[in-house]
Amino acid sequence: MDLKGILHISGKPGLYRLIAQSRAGVIVEELSGNKRFPVSAQSNVSSLDDIAIYTLTEEVPLREVFRTIGKEENAEKTISHKEPEMALMEKFESILPNYDEDRVYLSDIRKVFQWYNLLVDGGVITPTSLEEEVVKEDPSDEKDA
Repeated sequence: MDLKGILHISGKPGLYRLIAQSRAGVIVEELSGNKRFPVSAQSNVSSLDDIAIYTLTEEVPLREVFRTIGKEENAEKTISHKEPEMALMEKFESILPNYDEDRVYLSDIRKVFQWYNLLVDGGVITPTSLEEEVVKEDPSDEKDA
């Protein structure tokens, strides 16, 4: 599961795929593939690969959280981000039991589930993408040793 080219643009709903960079910013495409448009360099754009969730001991990369959800849900959609607060918090706690409740807000939890479902719909999270992640990590671990 490669999240490097997947972007969140502050103030815009949904997720976007990076198509190209220009002097004035970037060109993105909706994850559903319907529309391309330029985003200025002044916009707040975040790569999902750079986002992490606070836990009591460390920060866990978002891709690891998505991988855990994907394995639990067999790469299918999970709970909707519109579910009641308690249901979302219980589900998130089952996925990441030691998350920092003081620094991870309900809005963050909603985004995690919303983005996961968008990635499943967009074909980024699939059973094979979850397997590829494990295969990619093993050779890099051997190089570090």
